[in-house]
Parts: sequence; structure tokens; C-alpha cells
Amino acid sequence: MPLITAASDGRRMVVAAADRAALALGIRPAMPLAHARAMVPGLTVVDADPEADAAALARVAAWCLRYSPLTASDPSDGVWIDITGCANLHGGEGALLADLLERLGHGGTRARAAVADTPGAAHAVTRFTPEPAAVIAPGAHQAAITPLPIAALRLPPETVGALRRLGFERIGQLAETARGPLVRRFGQQVALRLDQASGRVFEPIQPVVPDDVVAHRLLFIEPLLTAEAFGTVIDELLNTVCGKLEAIGQGARRLDLLFERIDGSMQAIRIGTAAPSRHAAHLAHLLRERLETVDPGLGVEAMQLCVSLAETQAFRQAARPPGWSTGTDQKPASPRWSIASKIALDPAASGAPLRWRATSRNARSPPSRPSEMRRRPPGRSPCHARCACLTRRSRSKPSRCCPTSRRSPSPGAASAIASAALTAPNASTASGGDALPRLPRCATTSR
Repeated sequence: MPLITAASDGRRMVVAAADRAALALGIRPAMPLAHARAMVPGLTVVDADPEADAAALARVAAWCLRYSPLTASDPSDGVWIDITGCANLHGGEGALLADLLERLGHGGTRARAAVADTPGAAHAVTRFTPEPAAVIAPGAHQAAITPLPIAALRLPPETVGALRRLGFERIGQLAETARGPLVRRFGQQVALRLDQASGRVFEPIQPVVPDDVVAHRLLFIEPLLTAEAFGTVIDELLNTVCGKLEAIGQGARRLDLLFERIDGSMQAIRIGTAAPSRHAAHLAHLLRERLETVDPGLGVEAMQLCVSLAETQAFRQAARPPGWSTGTDQKPASPRWSIASKIALDPAASGAPLRWRATSRNARSPPSRPSEMRRRPPGRSPCHARCACLTRRSRSKPSRCCPTSRRSPSPGAASAIASAALTAPNASTASGGDALPRLPRCATTSR
């Protein structure tokens, strides 16, 4: 069953939109509802909801940000996409249109698309040519719109009807007519639409910024013209945007920087990252590299930075304390214990008063309880261990820190003590009993 939506134009109910079945039966938008019902008995009519339609169109325009940083709604059933400098990222203009229509088709939306030099020409070719995807060569837009009907100029229905009564059917006929009589009869709108479609007058579009997109906009008291001024603004914008991203635990994968010129036109640059990032200095460097492609014109009155694509980014520790690993797991490294710290000095049977034997603790970690440490043997002075350590520092003369060291040791005593400390990492003999507690100076010297 054909389906249409109806709305009031202030005087009567008219057709707001129609599905393909209704269009095939001759029903057209702006047709009086009574006329449509007379043409198709049993026609299904639903009240139009302009607010919901506008919101849905804005969502489609926001979805199209995957193709360009500048997209805007074209009420009541279209979307403008400024693909300047973006087509090569998708394999060309034809490949971009094919991908766009394919994705919309998978979502249940039947669409048509066209690429032209001006928004007016693209609007006309999309709606009034049989091709579902048309690419107009650069500079050929005027010839492409010449044979199209005057309704393609987005003029009010009353103006279109009056022009047809005067014999104007095609845009080419209207373009060849003197402007003076047209302006006096119909005002400036007809001449403006002709100039916008041909490119003589620039037609700005208002880019869409979704509500859930992280963005920040700065308005200037005086227009900016230099790259240095743009760089300063970029730093300020990124500090704010990166702070917002950090608050929600996300990082930017794609950033769009919009330049609003004082003549109403827009300039835009886009950067992308291989991984989510919110490092302001890194992103600022990427944006500054693209500033040479921006034409400020007479000046830029506002700049806006939008994160058109963001992904979750885990928090990272800015400064690691001593003892942490340098890997990405950010887990504390296990304590580093040198081999010398596992070496104990046990008394050895020898004529030398300070002869000790180096033994190794058969353990992978240091003793955790004092009960595991060897207590000092009875009758031994605690300075014996210190003498063993200090002997390496001064081999030529015996230490005087204890009475026993005043004796004349055997010729190999001092060298034996030093050797015990130096060769301790290679010792593997198991201790016959508990070892003496390791003293700090002993561990330091043995390393």
C-alpha cells in the first residue's frame, strides 16, 4: 500500500513525503492531500513530524563525518559533504560515492549522490538526473545543470510556477535571460540561486557537530591571518580537548580543525593517528604540519577543534618510581638481589686468624625473618665480618679494628679474604650450618 506523510503549509494539507510506490503512482511532495487521495483511493496517510525528520537528518550528516570533516544537513531530505582533499583517501570520488551508497543501503536507506564543484550544482544533479551516482568533472558543472528544470534551483513553488507561465522550463533558458527584469519581477532570490549554482557566489554550509563529540570552539576579537597565531590557538584548543578526553578515558583517533572565515566560508584540516592519543604536543605537531593548506582569506574569526573519532585509551603512569619495570605492563619489577647478597662467611679451620670460607645460600630470595639468619658464634667479635670486608680495600696492611688483627697473619691470609669476596658469585658449596647475618658494608664490597 502506498504511504505518504502530510503536513500543513498554512492554508491546506499537502504531501510532505512519499514512498517509492506512491511516487510511481504520480504522487509528488507539495501536492494537495485531497488531490493525492483522489488519485489513489485507500492511500495510507501519516502525519509528518518535521522535528524528528530534522533530527534524523542531522544524525545522517554526523555519520557522514567518516568521509569529510565538513558535513551539513540539506533540508529536507539531503546531506552536503565537502570532500575537498578527502576523496583520495577513499580511492577517488567515484569510489567514495560507491562506498557511501553501499553503506547507506546496508542500513536500509535508499539514496542518490553526486559530486560537483558547487553545492547548488550537486543538489540539482542528485535530484534531477537518472544516474544514482554522478561525478561531474571539475569545471563542467555549468554544462551539467543547463538542461535541468528550473525546479532544481531550490526556488519556492510559487516562483517556479510563475516562471513556467512565462515560458521558462530549463535552467539554461533562465541563465541566458537579462538579470534586470528577473530581479524586478521575482526579487534577488532567482539571481542568487543562479549564481550559487554556477559558482559565481560562494554558498556557505553550516557544518554539523554531534552532541556526543568532544569539541571546543574559540571566537576571536580580531581576525587571525598568520600561521603563528593559528599555532597558539591550536595549543589552547588541544589543552582543553585533551583534558576532556582524559576525563572520559578516551583518546583521539581523528581530529578536525575548522576555520571560520569572516566571509562566511569554512576551511578544515583533518589528522588521524594509528592509536588513540591525547598527547597535546604530539597532536599539535600533526596539526601544524597541515596549516600550509589553509587559506585564511580576509581573516579567521573563529576556530573549532572536534574529535570526530575517539576510542578508549587506558590511563598511563606519567612517572614511574624506582624499581618499576620499563615495559608496558606497568607491574612492579621483582626486587633485584645480587649474588653477593646471598653469600655468607663461615669460620674455616686455618692458622690464619681471619680465614673465612665463602658459602652460598641455597635460596632464591633473601631471608624474610631474623630466625632464618645465622647468629654470631660464641666468642667471636662482630668486627670479624667487617674486617673481612675491609681487607679488600687495603690488602697491604692489616686492619686494626679488632685485637686479633694485630697478629701477623700468614702470607695468604689477606688475599684469601679478598678472594672470598670476589669469587663469591661462583661459590656453590652448601653451608654446613646457619650463616652470619649479611652486613650492609659486606654486600656493597662484595659486588
